[in-house]
Amino acid sequence: MRDPRTGRRRGRPSAPDPLVVAGAQPWEGPPAAHRPRVGALLLHGFTGSPASVRPWGEALASAGLHVAVPRLPGHGTSVADLDRTTWHDWYALARADLLRLRERCDVVLVGGLSMGGALALRLAVHEAASVDALALVNPAVLLGDPRLAALPLLRLLRRDVPGVADDVVLEGRTEVGYDRVPLRALSSFVGLMAGVREELPRVRQPLLVASSAHDRVVPTSSAALVRTATSSRDVRDVRLPRSGHVATLDHDAPLVVAETLRLARDVAGSTGAGSTGAGSTGAGSTGAAPTGAVA
Repeated sequence: MRDPRTGRRRGRPSAPDPLVVAGAQPWEGPPAAHRPRVGALLLHGFTGSPASVRPWGEALASAGLHVAVPRLPGHGTSVADLDRTTWHDWYALARADLLRLRERCDVVLVGGLSMGGALALRLAVHEAASVDALALVNPAVLLGDPRLAALPLLRLLRRDVPGVADDVVLEGRTEVGYDRVPLRALSSFVGLMAGVREELPRVRQPLLVASSAHDRVVPTSSAALVRTATSSRDVRDVRLPRSGHVATLDHDAPLVVAETLRLARDVAGSTGAGSTGAGSTGAGSTGAAPTGAVA
C-alpha cells in the first residue's frame, strides 16, 4: 500500500529517487501485525538527512515502535533546493507526518536531532494533543555564534558558506548532509529558533534532552536552556561523553536508543496505553540498547 502524500510504500524504505542523494531517502518502520501502541517521529537536522537518525529509528522499530523518519523539504537533494525552502516548509511536513502517525498509534513520541529538536518542540506546543513525549539530541534553539549578527548583510554578498555536516567522533559515519550552508535558509532557521525559545514555557510533555561533550555545532547552552525553560515536570538529562553533534551516529548512539525506549515505556504506561516490556539502562550508561518490545 502506498502513502498518497509521498507515493512511497508504507513500512519500507522509499524507492530510489533520482533527485535524492543515495542514503537520504525517508524511512518508515516495518508495518505491525496489529495497531501499534507507540509511535515515534524522528526529525533530522539542518542541512542533514534521514541518514542521521535512521539507525535510531531502526533500533526503536526493532523494539516494537512504529517509526517514521521523513526527509524534510530541501534536504538530501541540493543546496539550491534547500535555499528555496523555509522553516514553514520543514514544519508543515513534520506536522503532516505527526498527524498521520497519531492516527495509527495510541502514544506518539517525537524525537529530533539539532534543528529536528527545534521542530519537535514547536510540534509539542502547537500540536500538543498529538505529542506525548519528546526525545531531543543536541537540540538547536540557539547557536551562540556572534557572526550570525551579520547574517542579514552577508546574505546580500554571498549565497552560502562552508557546511557543518558530519560532526561525528566515530570514524566512517556520515549523515549524508551538505558541505555548504545556504544563507537564506539559515536565516529562516534562525527565525525558527527564536520563535521556539519564546514558546519553551509552553512545553509540558515528558522530555529527554541528550547533549554531547564534543559538539562543535550547537553549544551546550542550547540544551541547557531547553532543560530549564520548559514547563515539563519530567525532564531527563542524558549526557553523551564520547560523541559529537550527530550523536545518533556516534559512540553514544546505544545510550540514546536505550533512554528513548525508557521514556517511551514510561509514557505508554502512564497514559494507559498498556504495559511495555522494554528494558532500560541508566543515564550515563554506555550499554547496548534494550531489546524488549515496547509496542
